[in-house]
Formats: sequence, structure tokens, C-alpha cells
Amino acid sequence: MEPTKKRLSFWQIWNMNFGFFGIQFSFGLQQSNMSAIYKYLGADESSLPMLWLAGPITGLIVQPIIGAISDGTWSPKFGRRKPFFLIGAIISSIALLIMPYSSSLMMAASLLWILDAANNLAMEPYRAFVADKLNEKQLSLGFLMQSFFTGFGITLANFTPAILVSIGVLTISQKMDNGIPVYTYWAFFIGAFASIVSVLISVISTKEYPPTEAELEVIQQKKKENLIKTVFGDIVEAFKTMPLTMKQLIPVKFFTWYAMFCYWQYITSSLSLSLFHTTDQASEGFSKAQLLTGSLNGTYNIVCFLVAFLLVPIALKIGVKGVHFISLTLGGIGLLCIPLLNNADVLFVLHNPFGGNIPITTIFLYSFGLGISWASMMAMPYQLLAGSIPKEKTGVYMGIFNMFIVIPMAIQILTMQYFVYDLLGKNPMNVIKLAGVFLILGAILTLFITVKNKKSE
Repeated sequence: MEPTKKRLSFWQIWNMNFGFFGIQFSFGLQQSNMSAIYKYLGADESSLPMLWLAGPITGLIVQPIIGAISDGTWSPKFGRRKPFFLIGAIISSIALLIMPYSSSLMMAASLLWILDAANNLAMEPYRAFVADKLNEKQLSLGFLMQSFFTGFGITLANFTPAILVSIGVLTISQKMDNGIPVYTYWAFFIGAFASIVSVLISVISTKEYPPTEAELEVIQQKKKENLIKTVFGDIVEAFKTMPLTMKQLIPVKFFTWYAMFCYWQYITSSLSLSLFHTTDQASEGFSKAQLLTGSLNGTYNIVCFLVAFLLVPIALKIGVKGVHFISLTLGGIGLLCIPLLNNADVLFVLHNPFGGNIPITTIFLYSFGLGISWASMMAMPYQLLAGSIPKEKTGVYMGIFNMFIVIPMAIQILTMQYFVYDLLGKNPMNVIKLAGVFLILGAILTLFITVKNKKSE
């Protein structure tokens, strides 16, 4: 019999989720800085997509395997899930410390593979950790707290380089021997500290429930089986019996995540070209664009966090599909407005510390629209999926759903590297425009999803 889960206090739930702050701080540093780091080390625009391959491949491989392994793990001393995200945090912190010292593209790309693998090692068991600890009535608060730390961690990571420069601790012109700005090193150092300390707080403050006798028997049985064969068999079976709603979500996920990878890879170069008329990584304009990227990414994550609380009640009134359609459309419009950043005809401009006059109307539309889109992407597809999958197969279907995120990323990398970038005139601004169009296509396809209500079964 499963033990009764005690009701936890707000601060107990806060502590158990605090490790998500460090994990997402690490992800935020990657999103805003890796393209710039690659360029400082000599990469050209066309090679950037392939250098980002680490994320989707490690996510595709590591998450379902680690999730399955943690299901079949138990240590009376260390627990079931905690060893995984603690080990992941340690490896992630080491990779973050070394990254700014990269002496070559190969070294930086290899460290990104390690960093992504470590973050994925921590991520999947952490989600299960929350479900293990909380009773049904507190699950929503637990995952909401996880979302809070996700937004907070990424936001702070994005703003950290700009904060270090704006308060006078560092200057924009200070560079390391490999050409990487000193502010990048300190941001990654802070990220390494945040990653390990935040996870340690969760590990030390939260105990896991021991498995029941029946669960222990299952764990012992799993140890006797071929893990790879078992996981592969579950995935194949789930694909064969995939619900219609989930199938219809595939093209929606494809266009939205293809778009986001275009954005993360080329936003710095696009801003540098638009505002400072250069993509030369040695120029001050490119360094300013890198800082601005962090600030804008931080802004859309703030919008994401604030808007996320409003999406659920709005969805009750106009439906989940309606919310996702509007949100993705606003994000697409925001990205399509980026070319206006060099439009001299815009009347309202903001003179900013990065230099140059930036249209304030466009900045707010871009950040606000993408923030709403990002908030919806983090919640609405899962809500659409939840009503269509059997409870006993939630784990395997959620793992497959993650594949619908990383496969589009891998496709984006390969097509952008060998075909699309050339087709777009080798102009990073055109890549951002493509991302906007793809978000709008994802919005339109959302309207064709058939929603299955469990209550009507």
C-alpha cells in the first residue's frame, strides 16, 4: 500500500524546488551566450546551427533513459531521484567554470555536450521528484513553484552580464586571451555557483519517501531485465497506440521549436546587424548585441512568468486551443517586428546604454509577444496532451512528447546548416523572420487539434 503523503508547507515545497533555479540558470546562460562564444572562437554564421547540436541530441538520448533508470533506483542513504540531479549539478558546474576558457571551437562544443548532458541528467528525475513527494492537492503548487524557479533562473542568467557591466564591476571592452569577454566568464562562474548550491539546498532539506514493498519488488525485477530493451519496447508500443490528439500536436511542436532554435542561434547576430550594422565578433557592436540579447531574453522570461498565472483562467473561457493560437501568433508578430529595429521612421525611440536608438514600441512588442508565446509553449501543449493519454502510460508518453521538442531542433540544425541559411541569403535577420512565420504556422495548426475529454469516454 502506498504511504500517505503528508501535506507540505509552502517553504518545504519552495526548498524542494529550489534546485530548479540553478539548473535553469545554466540553461539561460547557454541560450544567451553560446552563439557569441562560438563566434569569438572563430565560427562563422553558417556553422552556428551544427555547433548547437548538443542540446537536442542529449535531450533525445539522456532524458528517457535517465527517467527509466531513476524509476528503478533506490538507495536508503541517497534516495531515488536526488543522486541524479546532484551528480548532474556537479558536472554542470564544472563545465560552466571551464567553458569561458575554451581555446577552440571543438573544446567549446564538447563542453556544451557535457553541459547539456548534465542538465538533462538533473532535469528528468527532478520532475519525478516533485510528483513523488506531493499529494494530489499540492501537485499544482509544486509544478507552479518549479515554473517560478525556471523563469527566475533563466531571467537572472540573461541579465547577469548586463548587470555586471552596468554597475561598473566590469567594462564591455575587457576580454580574455581567447577573445571572450570577461563579463561572460563571471556570468558562467556565478552560474556554476548557483547550480551546485541551489541543488544542494534541495537535497539537504528534502527527504524522499521510501518505496513500498511492492515497489521494491518491481525495482529488483527491473535490475534483472535488459533496461535498454524494456525502454525501447515501451516506446515502440506507445508509438503504435498514440492518441489522435498527440499525433496532431506533432506539427505544432515542430514549427514552434524549429522557430525557437532559430531565435536562440541567430538573435545576437541579427541584433548586431540591425542595430550596429556588423556581425564581426571582434567589434564593440557585437559585444553590445550580446549584452542586449541577454537583456531581451530576460525580459521575455519575465513576461512569461507574469503571464503564466493568467493563462489558466483565460483557457477556461476561450479554450486551451484558443489561448495557444493567440499566444503563438503574438510571438510570431514580435519576431517579425525585429527588422524594424533599424527603421529610422519609427517615432518613439529609446536611447539605451548599449548605444544607438532602439524603437521602444518594437522592443516591447517583441519581448511581450515572445514572452506570452513562451509561457503558452511551457503549459498549453501539455494540457492538451493530458486529456488524451492513459494515466498508466503518462511517463512514456511524456518522454515521447519531449522527442517532439528535440527532433525539430535536430532537423533545424541540419537543414539550417546545409540548406536554409543559404536560401535565406546568409542573413541572420531573415532567420529571425522565418522563426516568426513558423510560430504563426504553429498557431494555425493548433486550431485543427481534436481535444479528447476524459469525462466523455
